[in-house]
Amino acid sequence: MQHNKLSGGRPSRESIVQHLVDAVGKLHEQFGGLPAPSDADQVWGEIWVHEAHHSTAIEGNTLVLSQVERLLSDGQAVGNGELREYLEVTGYATAARWVYSQALRDNDWVDRDIVTLTEIRQIHSLALGPAWDAVPHPAASENEGPGSFRRHEIARFPGGMRPPSWVEVPGAMSDWVASVGEIARTENFIEVLASSHSEFERIHPFLDGNGRTGRLVVNLILVRLGYPPLIIYKRQRAKYLAALRKADEGSPGALGEMFARAITDSLYRFIIPTHAGKDALVPLAALASSSLNVASMKAAIDRGRLRAQKGDDGKWRSSRVWIDEYLESKYQRDRD
Repeated sequence: MQHNKLSGGRPSRESIVQHLVDAVGKLHEQFGGLPAPSDADQVWGEIWVHEAHHSTAIEGNTLVLSQVERLLSDGQAVGNGELREYLEVTGYATAARWVYSQALRDNDWVDRDIVTLTEIRQIHSLALGPAWDAVPHPAASENEGPGSFRRHEIARFPGGMRPPSWVEVPGAMSDWVASVGEIARTENFIEVLASSHSEFERIHPFLDGNGRTGRLVVNLILVRLGYPPLIIYKRQRAKYLAALRKADEGSPGALGEMFARAITDSLYRFIIPTHAGKDALVPLAALASSSLNVASMKAAIDRGRLRAQKGDDGKWRSSRVWIDEYLESKYQRDRD
């Protein structure tokens, strides 16, 4: 291994995806795959909070992470947000919990579609129900509530994406479910999944909540295939929407790369630390926190203050013990 030497260069999309596939393969070989919620409730809880915050924020929810944490952990609605915003978060969180448990429960999907229309409707109903009950969509008919397909025409989106007529939605969704069933058997399934997500958003099966529902469905598929759920962060909103537009135009590569990076981030940030002990060498992303980000760790490595090792894959790795040593020495330097 190389030590304490940083290198530049942007990896190719193919190498990003292959790194993810290899890392998840090792996760299954060494640790038996994703941890069960009963064995790692704190880990799934962290994913749950971050996903609920960022996925709703992408759609315009203004609650900050600390408000979401208090809301989901203690049931306290702190701050001056609108009632609808708190209900959007609780609805999404309920749907995400259902997705994790449904995906990890068993492998009965192997003998049927990897996701069903019933599950998609259930996800939408759970995610949209609380806010809808309090503040119904002003244009909704009696038959367009949570869990029901739209009965309205949707205008072409600003980026050019054109949803089908509402009468075509049931058939389009049945075809979509059938096509998604092939994902597990495709060679580059991450890019195919990204393309399928774009198609879901183009179909726009519901009157409202399609983005949130679409991302939850992606995570249901990922966890069923043994991959960690992805989180698209609110700071990535513009990049995500641009990648969706490109995918709709027939070029899903950028969205696929974004998915691969997001899944890898979840793997190293949430899943790997669950299995690895304090002495284990893990990627820097798995050791990052609000007080010490990856860039700061790399700078400390470059200055020789943080012990780390660079693997043959070009990735820096350190351990929780070495991080604690670095933070203690930094604290002493700051005091001096």
